[in-house]
Amino acid sequence: MTAERGGEAVRSRAEASDGLKTFGAVLKALREEGGGTQEEFASLVGYSAVYIAKIEQGKRYPPQDLPDRAEDALGATAGKVLRAAARSLTRRPGLASWFQHWAAIEEEAVCLFAYECRAVPGLLQPEGYIRAIFERRLPPLSEEQLQQQVAARLERQRLLAERPNTAFSFIVEQAVLERRLGGEEVTAEVIDNLLAQSHRRNVEILLMPLRQEDHAGVDGQMYLAETPEHEWIGYVEGHDSSMLFTSRKLVSAMQHRYGRMRTQALNRADTVDRLKRMRGAP
Repeated sequence: MTAERGGEAVRSRAEASDGLKTFGAVLKALREEGGGTQEEFASLVGYSAVYIAKIEQGKRYPPQDLPDRAEDALGATAGKVLRAAARSLTRRPGLASWFQHWAAIEEEAVCLFAYECRAVPGLLQPEGYIRAIFERRLPPLSEEQLQQQVAARLERQRLLAERPNTAFSFIVEQAVLERRLGGEEVTAEVIDNLLAQSHRRNVEILLMPLRQEDHAGVDGQMYLAETPEHEWIGYVEGHDSSMLFTSRKLVSAMQHRYGRMRTQALNRADTVDRLKRMRGAP
């Protein structure tokens, strides 16, 4: 599998719910009834064997098109049964369906890299900034939807504290802060949070200066994660859609770009100094 596209087509687990375990057990039973291994079934439906294993274990939301693909591989009855099982699945409130898969990968990652040129990375957004983003969302959100979005994003941020053995690296364009989304107070809150999070031993925050003639990030925002199985996955998103990359060639290129940007951004100490100056400290 090279990529899994977003919109309603890319979905994955937030938590190992009973519904996910049930779906996984049904899929496993149907696959075994058909006499195929996980590797053989994965090849037939166009996903990786590791991904199919996670679905069968109840650790991943299945892609929306999996029942259709399984029908081609296992027959009409199997497709019908899987569609019925899929209808029992639920998602975490506040997380878009196209983000579910990456949220699951994010929770298990042993290493997470993020480069942002549009906004502060979600794991580093204080509440005021989160609200500023979703208050400007179009089409507009209802108050209930806004509260769900804020709560879900804040809940995700527990990863920084709860996963001390996960290495987090963030490269953020200084221009994102200079935009001052939400106003001066919100921007001050953002900078204070970046300074606070940068003290964590497992968190690296680097600013990309406004002027950088040698810049490897011209292709835009990207995320990279190393799974517990030590596989690397790439991720990009935009306009209510997302794409995951598992092709070694594509992910390797993303890793090279990220590595180059780490040398082009301000180092940790200089980033802290720059943030303090932006905050108004002498």
